[in-house]
Amino acid sequence: MSYGEVARRAGYPRAARAVGNILATNLGLPWWRVVRADGQLAAHSREEQARRLRREGIQVRDGRCQVRPNSKKRPIRRSP
Repeated sequence: MSYGEVARRAGYPRAARAVGNILATNLGLPWWRVVRADGQLAAHSREEQARRLRREGIQVRDGRCQVRPNSKKRPIRRSP
């Protein structure tokens, strides 16, 4: 999933950079699963991100995730 998609699903479509900052704090969130919109690895430790993605069965080649980031525009369902 891209940073922009995470922000959009959270209800803040213009907050992609904030998503990156939150993931950088490493609060136990799966930071390695978030890539740039073009599939490029974006973590400060690209080798570690690639290793974790490969362990989950995602192909990584030339610093890019070979699976397209999720671009389906679905709203997040929130309970009342």
